[in-house]
Amino acid sequence: MTLEAEDSVDVVPDGPRTAKPMYRWLRHTLSPARIGVVYVLIVLIAIFSLLMPDIFPNGATVRQILNGNSVAALAALSIVVPLSTGVFDISGTFTMALSGIMASSLIVYSGFPVWLAVLLAILASLAVGVFNGIIVVILKIDSLIGTLAGGFVITAMVQWRSGNRTVTSPELIGTFQDLAIARPLWGLTWPVFYTVFVALVLWYLLEHRAVGRHLYATGFNLNAARLAGVRTDVLQFGTLLLSAMIAGFAGIVLASTIGAGSPSASAPYLLPAFAAVFLGATQFKSGRINVGGTMISILLLGTLTTGLSLKMVDLWIQRMITGLVLISALALTGLEVRRAGSRHVRSKDRAKSSGAETV
Repeated sequence: MTLEAEDSVDVVPDGPRTAKPMYRWLRHTLSPARIGVVYVLIVLIAIFSLLMPDIFPNGATVRQILNGNSVAALAALSIVVPLSTGVFDISGTFTMALSGIMASSLIVYSGFPVWLAVLLAILASLAVGVFNGIIVVILKIDSLIGTLAGGFVITAMVQWRSGNRTVTSPELIGTFQDLAIARPLWGLTWPVFYTVFVALVLWYLLEHRAVGRHLYATGFNLNAARLAGVRTDVLQFGTLLLSAMIAGFAGIVLASTIGAGSPSASAPYLLPAFAAVFLGATQFKSGRINVGGTMISILLLGTLTTGLSLKMVDLWIQRMITGLVLISALALTGLEVRRAGSRHVRSKDRAKSSGAETV
């Protein structure tokens, strides 16, 4: 570098020096590579607001989106932690059906108080987590296959307990339904607040505790984490327990919402849950399963389905559009990631060439 160039650096005011790091921070934070789903969500809101100006852009629609997708959010959160360790838990929706049927049956057929029925249903869900842990961690069966096989066992138990019929009764109206349909604040139902609480706990666990770093290390490289002293088996077993407990609670909330224990009501939540988690892994912390990305993805899917329903679009068209929007969000994020990678390579090349010139 010449003397003139060095002098020119000295006379640059402080403003641009501080502004440039701020610009870089904003550019990084607001990059589509990090929050591509947010931009897609904004576009969707704008489109629906233009198409339905009298129906969509109002508080009632916001409440409908939040209230209507809280169970889906809980279902997605139930698989965030095991997936962070590289473990697939396919049995979540089966566990939801089991807990919903069990709580409803204990109230209707056995006359149990609501609190005791809910507690026993949660304990049954934890038993499912233990069962999955034995299959995956102790018997070393692939988690995708093992939890799917466990799901069939759970389905058999649900059908045995319910006779493959929906458990419904006036006894489920009142205290049990109030677990889900009561609106304590701003017209939002209790499941919205359950979801916020669970999301905050998992976010704190994964992002601000040592156990979170160990979970991610286990997911990224199981053998390396084990050699570093991380108790990977214990962590994976624990994540399956936590996943089953959250899924069981989601099943109770679902049964409370519809006022019945249904063997099949939880089935539609499987694909959206995994779609939200994997789409969320491209947001905020690219390539890492995270709570924030999962929640914004749930909002995207909820806004899309609510808008299409208000527009009275046929169900098959809704599903097709949902798939296309997911592909678009992933494509936008992937495109920006590739562009960022190309810019990084070019900047390294320029740095090398400038270093060679100075030498």
